[in-house]
Amino acid sequence: MRVHRPEFPAFAEHFRHPRRFHRASRAAASRRFPSPAILADSARRGPELPGKNSVADQVLTETFFEQFNLHPHLAAGLADCGFTRCTPIQALTLPVALEGRDVAGQAQTGTGKTCAFLVAVMNRLLTKPAIPERNDNDPRAVIIAPTRELAIQIDKDAQAIGRHTGLRFALIYGGVDYDKQRQQLRDGCDVIIATPGRLIDYFKQHVFSFRAVEATVIDEADRMFDLGFIKDVRYLLRKMPPREERQGMLFSATLSYRVLELAYEHMNQPEKLAVETENVTADRVRQQVYFPAKEEKMPLLLNLLEHCNPHRSIVFVNTRAAAERVTDRLKRHGFKVGALSGDVPQAKRQKLLERFKKGEAEVLVATDVAARGLHIPDVTHVFNYDLPQDGEDYVHRIGRTARLGAEGDAISFACDLYAMNLPDIERYIDMKIPVSAVEPAWLVPPSPRARPQHERPESEAETPTASAGAPAAHKRRRRRRRPGGAQAAPPATGG
Repeated sequence: MRVHRPEFPAFAEHFRHPRRFHRASRAAASRRFPSPAILADSARRGPELPGKNSVADQVLTETFFEQFNLHPHLAAGLADCGFTRCTPIQALTLPVALEGRDVAGQAQTGTGKTCAFLVAVMNRLLTKPAIPERNDNDPRAVIIAPTRELAIQIDKDAQAIGRHTGLRFALIYGGVDYDKQRQQLRDGCDVIIATPGRLIDYFKQHVFSFRAVEATVIDEADRMFDLGFIKDVRYLLRKMPPREERQGMLFSATLSYRVLELAYEHMNQPEKLAVETENVTADRVRQQVYFPAKEEKMPLLLNLLEHCNPHRSIVFVNTRAAAERVTDRLKRHGFKVGALSGDVPQAKRQKLLERFKKGEAEVLVATDVAARGLHIPDVTHVFNYDLPQDGEDYVHRIGRTARLGAEGDAISFACDLYAMNLPDIERYIDMKIPVSAVEPAWLVPPSPRARPQHERPESEAETPTASAGAPAAHKRRRRRRRPGGAQAAPPATGG
């Protein structure tokens, strides 16, 4: 593990070249991608389960959580979750963060950044008293996330790690439970985990105040810029105590110049800590790109899904309309599919993600709303049906697989509509993505899967019953709708 500890703020040369996603060697960059037959054999063996000699175990360091002077209740929660050894980003940032110093941490997705800042925040709240003038509804720590899914995931991890601490967590995000969340804040909490918009709404209503905030965390700060939330984040930080009176932490998979500028402005001399990516998740993503025509992408995807037989896969598209088309086609071929886009209601989105995590859906078709912050275990394949428009989105898309040192495959389609994005992506990740030829046989759509009746979606399973009763219902509707009057009267019989 190589560690960079540049002075902060770094020199202009550092900002001119953002952190590279994949500083692979020439040999690694030019290695031949495994054939679909090999991938199919690998998929049939199934995912490797965590264990003493598992792949995930290889990315853990020799630093143990018990080496840190953690509060006993926090240490008990970590032990219950099975966390004993630190990942590289945890081993690098915890010694600094546990001393109360500000941290800007950078590591690839799926490497334990969430656990790192949760441990630092909880230990601070458990070992240091709150200010005397604090009200019960004033939070002591605020964790800001760019998306609802990421906020929910952080809260889930916090509840697990902090199960013995007695700390109260409030999960705040838009789309659901407005009055319920406001009442939760009024009842009192120690840590707020929130998206910016809903948090500002409650703050302006004076539901709580920031005067007692001791620690602030900004997760996926680069995504805050992408989604247009950065003004909201700056507003929240200005309403909190001065940076010298609170601890600030910023974690992300990518730290661009604008993100570091945000850290320098609102944090107290943060130490920038970065883990080189060749030792963690990104190295274990086998990348591949095909060059099909636009109309060839669907049969190619169907054949790859059949040949690779992925345990759990995500298909990324660029638009909602494309998500609907791909989802409909995969369903017609017998795949258990779920679609995730920005217009899906929050409750339905959560149910879909739970189905996908439980294996009830084998393929998830998603726009970039799902590309960051979601921890979905055992995703073996990521398909970029549409190439994203920038390198950061590509990095976070393929980061959904090969999490915590596992292995995974990222297969991209560079069609005539989006092929022009490939050079920028390769420049950003600092490597040439291996190119694979499209076999002519893969351009012929395969036959639909034959699926047992009990495995069909509810909508399909209900179709025969509905169709059986359709004629009678149709006749009844026709009788009810027959208008009265001379035209509806029976023909005269004479007289």
